[in-house]
Amino acid sequence: MKRVVIKLGTGLLSGGKGTIREERISQICSGIELLKKQGIEVVLVSSGAVGLGMGKLGFETRPNDLAVLRSCASVGQSELMHAWKTALSSHGFLAAQILLTREDFNEETRSIKVKETIESLLDRGVVPVVNENDSISDEELKFGDNDILSALLASLTRSEFLIILTTAKGLMTSANSGILVPFVSEITDKIEKMAEGTPSPTAVGGMATKIEAAKVATKSGCAVFIGSGDTPGRLPQIIEGKTEGTFFAPSGLELKQRKKWLAFFPSPQGSIEIDQGACEAILANGASLLASGILRSTGSFDRSDVVSILDPSGKIIARGISRFASDEVEELVGASNETVMNSHPWSKRPEIVHRDFLAPLISKGALEET
Repeated sequence: MKRVVIKLGTGLLSGGKGTIREERISQICSGIELLKKQGIEVVLVSSGAVGLGMGKLGFETRPNDLAVLRSCASVGQSELMHAWKTALSSHGFLAAQILLTREDFNEETRSIKVKETIESLLDRGVVPVVNENDSISDEELKFGDNDILSALLASLTRSEFLIILTTAKGLMTSANSGILVPFVSEITDKIEKMAEGTPSPTAVGGMATKIEAAKVATKSGCAVFIGSGDTPGRLPQIIEGKTEGTFFAPSGLELKQRKKWLAFFPSPQGSIEIDQGACEAILANGASLLASGILRSTGSFDRSDVVSILDPSGKIIARGISRFASDEVEELVGASNETVMNSHPWSKRPEIVHRDFLAPLISKGALEET
């Protein structure tokens, strides 16, 4: 991994009544230092200006008047940038302020300039600190606490990973369930319905806009992590897939590029044994797993669970995300594509494991040797 975008929400940084949580910013900078020692470039997207300005101007709740909100942003932005400059400096890094509006991404010439500026800063070891220019723009004030901005930035800079740190543990199955969704292979209507807005008096957007941001970023081939920023020094653990939160798989990548994301997969819930022809198709041609190549399945797994893919001898050759539950797979062993689609009309596709969500663990050469 070479480049990540880290987005920090207002609720994470605000100490209330116009104060900022300097100890948390310092912890984040410690995590950034560890990432940079690994050769990973970091772009920060920091919310918090409006919340800081509200406190400084004496507002207890978020004003509805957009002109007043822009005034809050103007006051708060200098406070926010001072905090980042001080903290990054203590770790030996220069901070660069970049204020953007949505139009900077919509117009090609301007977006190229944004990219060139960020590339130049990163080449010189500077940490860009990006925020929406909400002293003149209403987009972030109305739309979503920099979530979409961070996704657009990750796409523009071709970052491999977008980390969204917030006050929530990640995406929950419902507001009151307390059940964390650890891995999302595809953002479906069901996933979107799990997201809700935020009750915070200083922030906007909540999980709903974070899911929208994940949709934007994953479509550009960028993985996304949404999780708690209570212990922000754990950034290296997030990069390694060793911490609690919700991971969104990137889409549209070649299989060899997907291999590096295996650490983020949950433990396999079962396995699917396939014939030699299917093994060769997957490893040599990057093919999807079709029902016609399946010999049997073991274990109990649901749709979108991770499964191990086994060759006829029982050796694990790949992992993937099954589009069918284990009982459905058993019914479809050896079936044709037409049978799969006719017997499960919800699917509309014949793949049991689509190649976009299938990562090989051995090479074709290793398969031939066995």
